[in-house]
Amino acid sequence: MASHARKNATRRQQNLTGTNRRAALQDIRNALPPAPQARNATWIPGGEAHAEVVPAELIALVQDFVHWERRHLDDAVSVARQHIESPANWHRLVLYALTDALAYNLLLVGTLAAYLQEQGLDAELLRRHLQSPDPDRYINQQALDLLAGLMDRPVAEGQQEATWHFIGRQIAECCAQHVDGRRRSTQEGL
Repeated sequence: MASHARKNATRRQQNLTGTNRRAALQDIRNALPPAPQARNATWIPGGEAHAEVVPAELIALVQDFVHWERRHLDDAVSVARQHIESPANWHRLVLYALTDALAYNLLLVGTLAAYLQEQGLDAELLRRHLQSPDPDRYINQQALDLLAGLMDRPVAEGQQEATWHFIGRQIAECCAQHVDGRRRSTQEGL
């Protein structure tokens, strides 16, 4: 019965606002500006938009970034509870944690979108997946650097390795060690 009352209250609230949460989120996504110097990832010959297996490096990236996002979101909840009697500390610490989580999320989305562009995924399909009017809205140089590191692409001769390239390479190396360890333990169990 309580569930039915909650649903009715939600419907009344939606009627008051004239929109539902999903539509409201889409309005926010549509209003987001493109990434600074947004760009398309270069298609890599031989890439397939419909690969049979998602690269382990991308799975490791999602796991790593979601871990850090969750940590920052948990920090936001924690400091929101701890500093209710100190508004200056409350808003400073909550916003620090939330914007850190947001940065991880935007970079993660941009990197995955760049990968799909490289694989030749249709721009209209990518736009729909991103729920965005622009298929390159989230792709910036940091996302391209992170993807290059994940895919173990070399840094151009004479250039210093970008921070996100290094981080991508580290995630890929940890992923490879994990996959190799799992293969060895499976083979030893046979």
